[in-house]
Amino acid sequence: MPREPTAAGKTRQDSGNSREGKATLGFGVPATSDPHHFKVRIPSANSGKIQISEYLGMQASSDEFAVLDRVVLDRPRWTAIRGEIQRAFNARLKAHGLRASAWKVGENLVDRLLGKELCVLAWAVEDMEIDKIPIAVRNWLALRPEERWWLFGMTAMVTGTVKDAGRGWRLALRHALGDVAQSDLVQPPARRQIEKAGDRLALDLFNEES
Repeated sequence: MPREPTAAGKTRQDSGNSREGKATLGFGVPATSDPHHFKVRIPSANSGKIQISEYLGMQASSDEFAVLDRVVLDRPRWTAIRGEIQRAFNARLKAHGLRASAWKVGENLVDRLLGKELCVLAWAVEDMEIDKIPIAVRNWLALRPEERWWLFGMTAMVTGTVKDAGRGWRLALRHALGDVAQSDLVQPPARRQIEKAGDRLALDLFNEES
C-alpha cells in the first residue's frame, strides 16, 4: 500500500478505510467534525488574491498551529490553473463514487490529499511567467498523486508558508514544472522507472486518517 509523505518529509501508512459512498463537502472533504482539509478562499473582487490554507483539524498540536497559510495567488495565475485542477479533482472524486464540486466565490473546501497536490502547482506558478503556466499544468497533470504528495512533503518542510515564496523547493518547483515540458525532472528517483502496463499502484486517495 502506498505511503503518504507528511509535512516533515516522513511517510505514514494510510489506514485503508475508504470514504467511498460517504457524505462529503466541497472537493472530497468528509462531512465529519473538524477534519484535516484545505480551504481555498476566492474573493468576489476580480483583483482579489486567492489564498490556500491548510486546516489540521484534530491533528493540530495546538490552536496556534491549527491553520497553516500555504500560498497566495494573484487572479491571473489562479485563472490559468483553476479549470484543469477542477477537472482533475472531479475525475478522481467520481472514480471513488464521491460528489463532484466547482470553484465558487468564498471558501472552497478541499480534501487533505488533493489540497497537498493543489499546493504543489500553486507554489510552482506563484511567481511564474503567465505564458509558462500551461507547461506547468501539463507537467503537474503528468505526475502521479503520490509524486505530488512527495513534492508537497519536501517543500513544506522548510518553505511551506506564504512567506517562503521564491526560496528553496518553491523555486525548484517553479523551474522544474515551468521550464521544460517533461515531468521526469521533478519525479523522486525511486519513481523514475517506467512501469509495465498493469503494474501501477491501485491507490485509494481518500482514506480516513489513522
